[in-house]
Amino acid sequence: MARANRHYIPGHVWHITHRCHKKEFLLRFVRDRRGWVRWLFEGKKRFGACILNYAVTSNHIHLLLKDGKEREVIPQTIQLIAGRTGQEYNRRKNRQGAFWEDRYHATAVEAGHHLIQCMVYIDLNMVRAGVVNHPSEWLFGGYNEIQNPRERYSLIDHESLMGLLGIGSMEELRRGYRDWIGEQLARQDGRRQSRWTESIAVGSEAFVEKTKAELGIKASSREVREEDGAYELRERGISYKDIFAGENTGLRPENTYLWNISD
Repeated sequence: MARANRHYIPGHVWHITHRCHKKEFLLRFVRDRRGWVRWLFEGKKRFGACILNYAVTSNHIHLLLKDGKEREVIPQTIQLIAGRTGQEYNRRKNRQGAFWEDRYHATAVEAGHHLIQCMVYIDLNMVRAGVVNHPSEWLFGGYNEIQNPRERYSLIDHESLMGLLGIGSMEELRRGYRDWIGEQLARQDGRRQSRWTESIAVGSEAFVEKTKAELGIKASSREVREEDGAYELRERGISYKDIFAGENTGLRPENTYLWNISD
Protein backbone atom coordinates (compact mmCIF):
# COMPACT_ATOMS: atom_id res chain seq x y z
CA MET A 1 0.00 0.00 0.00
CA ALA A 2 1.29 3.48 -0.83
CA ARG A 3 2.61 5.53 2.05
CA ALA A 4 0.05 8.10 3.21
CA ASN A 5 0.60 11.64 4.45
CA ARG A 6 -0.39 11.78 8.10
CA HIS A 7 -1.98 14.78 9.72
CA TYR A 8 0.67 16.25 11.97
CA ILE A 9 0.18 18.98 14.58
CA PRO A 10 3.30 19.63 16.70
CA GLY A 11 2.56 19.91 20.39
CA HIS A 12 -0.84 18.22 20.13
CA VAL A 13 -1.88 15.58 22.66
CA TRP A 14 -3.28 12.33 21.24
CA HIS A 15 -5.26 9.68 23.08
CA ILE A 16 -4.60 6.44 21.25
CA THR A 17 -6.65 3.28 21.67
CA HIS A 18 -5.77 -0.03 20.06
CA ARG A 19 -7.81 -3.21 20.46
CA CYS A 20 -6.79 -6.82 20.12
CA HIS A 21 -8.07 -8.63 17.04
CA LYS A 22 -11.82 -9.29 17.31
CA LYS A 23 -11.61 -7.91 20.88
CA GLU A 24 -10.00 -11.15 22.01
CA PHE A 25 -8.33 -11.20 25.43
CA LEU A 26 -4.85 -11.61 24.01
CA LEU A 27 -3.32 -9.43 26.75
CA ARG A 28 -4.84 -11.44 29.58
CA PHE A 29 -1.47 -12.82 30.67
CA VAL A 30 0.71 -10.68 32.92
CA ARG A 31 3.83 -11.41 30.87
CA ASP A 32 2.21 -9.92 27.74
CA ARG A 33 1.08 -6.77 29.54
CA ARG A 34 4.58 -6.43 30.96
CA GLY A 35 5.96 -6.96 27.49
CA TRP A 36 3.78 -4.16 26.11
CA VAL A 37 5.04 -1.80 28.84
CA ARG A 38 8.64 -2.89 28.17
CA TRP A 39 8.29 -2.05 24.49
CA LEU A 40 6.65 1.26 25.37
CA PHE A 41 9.78 2.16 27.33
CA GLU A 42 11.87 1.06 24.36
CA GLY A 43 9.82 3.35 22.12
CA LYS A 44 10.54 6.22 24.45
CA LYS A 45 14.28 5.46 24.34
CA ARG A 46 14.50 4.96 20.58
CA PHE A 47 12.20 7.66 19.27
CA GLY A 48 11.78 10.12 22.13
CA ALA A 49 8.06 9.49 22.59
CA CYS A 50 6.52 11.92 25.10
CA ILE A 51 4.28 9.71 27.25
CA LEU A 52 1.65 11.34 29.46
CA ASN A 53 -0.36 8.30 30.59
CA TYR A 54 -1.19 4.73 29.61
CA ALA A 55 -3.20 1.66 30.56
CA VAL A 56 -2.97 -1.95 29.39
CA THR A 57 -6.10 -4.06 29.79
CA SER A 58 -6.74 -7.66 28.77
CA ASN A 59 -7.97 -6.83 25.27
CA HIS A 60 -6.97 -3.24 24.46
CA ILE A 61 -4.61 -0.43 25.40
CA HIS A 62 -4.82 3.31 26.05
CA LEU A 63 -1.85 5.57 25.37
CA LEU A 64 -1.66 9.33 25.85
CA LEU A 65 1.15 10.97 23.87
CA LYS A 66 2.26 14.49 23.02
CA ASP A 67 3.44 15.18 19.49
CA GLY A 68 6.94 16.57 19.35
CA LYS A 69 9.08 18.04 16.63
CA GLU A 70 9.34 14.84 14.58
CA ARG A 71 6.21 13.67 12.76
CA GLU A 72 7.31 10.02 12.69
CA VAL A 73 7.67 9.57 16.46
CA ILE A 74 4.14 8.42 17.27
CA PRO A 75 3.71 6.07 14.29
CA GLN A 76 7.15 4.54 14.87
CA THR A 77 6.43 4.08 18.56
CA ILE A 78 3.10 2.34 17.96
CA GLN A 79 4.60 0.26 15.18
CA LEU A 80 7.35 -0.98 17.50
CA ILE A 81 5.09 -1.77 20.46
CA ALA A 82 2.31 -3.40 18.47
CA GLY A 83 4.62 -5.39 16.25
CA ARG A 84 6.90 -6.75 18.95
CA THR A 85 4.09 -7.53 21.39
CA GLY A 86 2.14 -9.44 18.77
CA GLN A 87 5.20 -11.27 17.46
CA GLU A 88 6.29 -12.38 20.93
CA TYR A 89 2.82 -13.67 21.76
CA ASN A 90 2.37 -15.51 18.46
CA ARG A 91 5.80 -17.07 18.70
CA ARG A 92 5.25 -18.27 22.26
CA LYS A 93 1.78 -19.64 21.52
CA ASN A 94 2.71 -21.02 18.10
CA ARG A 95 -0.13 -18.86 16.82
CA GLN A 96 -0.72 -17.31 13.41
CA GLY A 97 -2.94 -14.43 12.44
CA ALA A 98 -3.53 -10.84 13.49
CA PHE A 99 -2.92 -9.84 17.09
CA TRP A 100 -4.32 -6.29 16.78
CA GLU A 101 -7.19 -4.68 14.94
CA ASP A 102 -6.01 -3.14 11.68
CA ARG A 103 -6.42 0.42 12.85
CA TYR A 104 -5.71 2.20 16.07
CA HIS A 105 -7.78 5.25 16.86
CA ALA A 106 -6.33 8.65 17.74
CA THR A 107 -8.25 11.47 19.43
CA ALA A 108 -6.76 14.95 19.76
CA VAL A 109 -7.23 16.23 23.34
CA GLU A 110 -7.01 19.85 24.45
CA ALA A 111 -4.61 20.64 27.29
CA GLY A 112 -5.89 21.61 30.72
CA HIS A 113 -9.27 20.47 32.04
CA HIS A 114 -10.04 18.16 29.12
CA LEU A 115 -6.66 16.48 29.42
CA ILE A 116 -7.34 15.82 33.11
CA GLN A 117 -10.67 14.21 32.24
CA CYS A 118 -9.02 12.00 29.63
CA MET A 119 -6.29 10.90 32.05
CA VAL A 120 -8.84 10.02 34.72
CA TYR A 121 -10.89 8.09 32.15
CA ILE A 122 -7.81 6.07 31.19
CA ASP A 123 -6.83 5.23 34.76
CA LEU A 124 -10.36 4.23 35.77
CA ASN A 125 -10.65 1.73 32.93
CA MET A 126 -10.15 -1.35 35.09
CA VAL A 127 -12.37 0.10 37.83
CA ARG A 128 -15.21 0.41 35.31
CA ALA A 129 -14.52 -3.20 34.29
CA GLY A 130 -14.93 -4.30 37.92
CA VAL A 131 -11.41 -5.75 38.10
CA VAL A 132 -10.10 -3.36 40.79
CA ASN A 133 -11.62 -0.82 43.17
CA HIS A 134 -8.94 1.84 42.67
CA PRO A 135 -6.41 2.50 39.87
CA SER A 136 -3.55 2.11 42.36
CA GLU A 137 -4.41 -1.61 42.41
CA TRP A 138 -3.77 -2.02 38.68
CA LEU A 139 -0.04 -2.31 37.94
CA PHE A 140 -0.29 -1.69 34.20
CA GLY A 141 -1.32 1.95 34.15
CA GLY A 142 0.11 5.39 34.79
CA TYR A 143 -1.55 6.25 38.10
CA ASN A 144 1.13 4.80 40.35
CA GLU A 145 3.93 6.41 38.37
CA ILE A 146 2.27 9.80 38.71
CA GLN A 147 1.99 9.29 42.47
CA ASN A 148 5.49 7.81 42.86
CA PRO A 149 7.74 8.69 39.91
CA ARG A 150 10.33 6.06 39.12
CA GLU A 151 14.01 6.90 39.41
CA ARG A 152 14.83 4.39 36.66
CA TYR A 153 12.83 3.20 33.66
CA SER A 154 10.39 6.08 34.00
CA LEU A 155 7.75 6.19 31.30
CA ILE A 156 5.73 9.33 31.99
CA ASP A 157 7.17 12.74 31.09
CA HIS A 158 6.14 14.57 34.25
CA GLU A 159 7.58 17.92 33.15
CA SER A 160 5.53 17.94 29.94
CA LEU A 161 2.46 16.78 31.83
CA MET A 162 2.75 19.54 34.40
CA GLY A 163 3.20 22.11 31.63
CA LEU A 164 0.08 20.96 29.80
CA LEU A 165 -1.94 21.01 33.02
CA GLY A 166 -0.58 24.34 34.26
CA ILE A 167 0.84 22.74 37.41
CA GLY A 168 4.04 23.98 39.04
CA SER A 169 5.32 21.06 41.11
CA MET A 170 5.28 17.30 41.40
CA GLU A 171 3.59 17.52 44.79
CA GLU A 172 0.79 19.59 43.29
CA LEU A 173 0.46 17.09 40.46
CA ARG A 174 0.33 14.10 42.82
CA ARG A 175 -2.18 15.70 45.15
CA GLY A 176 -4.35 17.11 42.39
CA TYR A 177 -4.48 13.88 40.42
CA ARG A 178 -5.26 11.85 43.52
CA ASP A 179 -8.15 14.22 44.26
CA TRP A 180 -9.48 14.10 40.69
CA ILE A 181 -9.51 10.32 40.76
CA GLY A 182 -11.22 10.36 44.16
CA GLU A 183 -13.90 12.77 42.96
CA GLN A 184 -14.73 10.58 39.98
CA LEU A 185 -14.84 7.43 42.11
CA ALA A 186 -17.21 9.17 44.53
CA ARG A 187 -19.62 9.85 41.67
CA GLN A 188 -19.83 6.10 41.03
CA ASP A 189 -20.31 6.85 37.36
CA GLY A 190 -19.17 3.75 35.50
CA ARG A 191 -20.45 4.80 32.10
CA ARG A 192 -18.22 4.42 29.10
CA GLN A 193 -17.54 7.83 27.54
CA SER A 194 -17.30 7.29 23.81
CA ARG A 195 -15.84 10.74 23.20
CA TRP A 196 -12.42 9.49 24.28
CA THR A 197 -12.39 6.48 21.94
CA GLU A 198 -14.54 7.49 18.97
CA SER A 199 -14.10 11.25 18.50
CA ILE A 200 -11.42 12.87 16.38
CA ALA A 201 -10.96 15.77 18.79
CA VAL A 202 -12.23 16.71 22.26
CA GLY A 203 -11.96 20.08 23.99
CA SER A 204 -13.39 23.58 23.88
CA GLU A 205 -15.40 24.72 20.89
CA ALA A 206 -12.48 26.84 19.66
CA PHE A 207 -10.04 23.90 19.92
CA VAL A 208 -12.31 21.49 18.10
CA GLU A 209 -13.15 23.99 15.35
CA LYS A 210 -9.44 24.68 14.89
CA THR A 211 -8.72 20.95 14.61
CA LYS A 212 -11.49 20.61 12.05
CA ALA A 213 -10.02 23.46 10.01
CA GLU A 214 -6.57 21.88 10.13
CA LEU A 215 -7.98 18.65 8.73
CA GLY A 216 -9.08 20.58 5.66
CA ILE A 217 -11.27 19.02 3.00
CA LYS A 218 -11.38 15.66 4.77
CA ALA A 219 -13.37 17.33 7.56
CA SER A 220 -16.34 17.93 5.27
CA SER A 221 -18.20 14.89 6.62
CA ARG A 222 -17.48 15.67 10.26
CA GLU A 223 -19.57 17.60 12.74
CA VAL A 224 -18.83 19.53 15.92
CA ARG A 225 -21.22 18.77 18.74
CA GLU A 226 -21.44 19.56 22.44
CA GLU A 227 -22.16 17.07 25.21
CA ASP A 228 -21.68 17.35 28.98
CA GLY A 229 -19.67 20.55 28.67
CA ALA A 230 -17.20 19.28 26.06
CA TYR A 231 -17.11 19.71 22.32
CA GLU A 232 -16.32 16.80 20.02
CA LEU A 233 -15.47 16.35 16.38
CA ARG A 234 -17.36 13.25 15.24
CA GLU A 235 -18.14 11.33 12.10
CA ARG A 236 -21.64 11.40 10.59
CA GLY A 237 -21.95 7.65 10.34
CA ILE A 238 -19.08 7.25 7.85
CA SER A 239 -16.39 4.65 8.40
CA TYR A 240 -12.93 5.85 9.34
CA LYS A 241 -11.65 3.50 6.66
CA ASP A 242 -13.44 5.56 4.01
CA ILE A 243 -12.02 8.86 5.21
CA PHE A 244 -8.54 8.28 6.60
CA ALA A 245 -5.69 7.14 4.43
CA GLY A 246 -3.37 4.74 6.20
CA GLU A 247 -0.17 2.90 5.79
CA ASN A 248 1.23 -0.56 6.29
CA THR A 249 4.92 -0.47 7.12
CA GLY A 250 7.46 -2.38 9.12
CA LEU A 251 5.07 -4.78 10.83
CA ARG A 252 4.46 -8.27 9.58
CA PRO A 253 1.00 -8.87 8.01
CA GLU A 254 -0.39 -10.42 11.19
CA ASN A 255 0.51 -7.29 13.16
CA THR A 256 -0.24 -4.40 10.84
CA TYR A 257 -1.49 -1.01 12.00
CA LEU A 258 -2.86 2.11 10.38
CA TRP A 259 -2.48 5.72 11.54
CA ASN A 260 -5.93 7.24 11.78
CA ILE A 261 -5.25 10.94 11.22
CA SER A 262 -4.42 11.88 7.64
CA ASP A 263 -4.17 14.98 5.48
